[in-house]
Amino acid sequence: MVAINESNLIFLTLYIIGVTYTFTKMIESIDDKIKFIDEKQFVDEQLKDKDLQNDIGISFRLSPSYFIDELKELSVSIENKSQNLALYVDWDNCSLVVEYNKQSRRVIRKSPDVTRDLGVPQSPSLIAPTKTLSAAVTAEDVFKLDELTKTYQVNTPLINISALEKSPVKAQRLLFQDFIDRKKELKFSLQLVLRISELRVGLVPGENKPPMCIIDCPFTIKKLPWYYAMPWNRRR
Repeated sequence: MVAINESNLIFLTLYIIGVTYTFTKMIESIDDKIKFIDEKQFVDEQLKDKDLQNDIGISFRLSPSYFIDELKELSVSIENKSQNLALYVDWDNCSLVVEYNKQSRRVIRKSPDVTRDLGVPQSPSLIAPTKTLSAAVTAEDVFKLDELTKTYQVNTPLINISALEKSPVKAQRLLFQDFIDRKKELKFSLQLVLRISELRVGLVPGENKPPMCIIDCPFTIKKLPWYYAMPWNRRR
């Protein structure tokens, strides 16, 4: 009887160790996971204020979670809902603004072609009526010249969160720790410059559509808690 009890105790101990180990690994796996949230309601309100809610739709494709510094580009879809308006995306006048340092960064629309010169002007993208443009965009300063191939490659994350930890600015180091402790969130925005015209002769007579508008697309970055690693929470 004593031997049986001792055997059960050993199995129970091993079981507890196994469960503890599993939970520890789960916590470690989520310890540096973050979530990007696009503030779609704010974007829709801007379109409504400009009387463009029936003409333009803007959305972003984001994963449920990312490792810190994993995200290197944004996938944006811009829909021309109208029947008779030409919609242009003026990439060279778009910008990406990071709130914690108020830095305005030039936006680069990524191309499947090899990037050899970042200084070349970007042609506006035409979105025909009832059509949708899907594009990957990033900031100019994430690229670095590869000396071997003489092409530019994405070298840093879109929002370099880890750089805050070693920043010479004390306020940024404190911000990083507050972010990791889930006391503060980080924010940035993609400012899209859109040009609108009737397909042949300019604006439709009698319609009040602005020839150009800037749509601010804000994002919030949240540090995820450890229990996000639970299977039933992973897709949230």
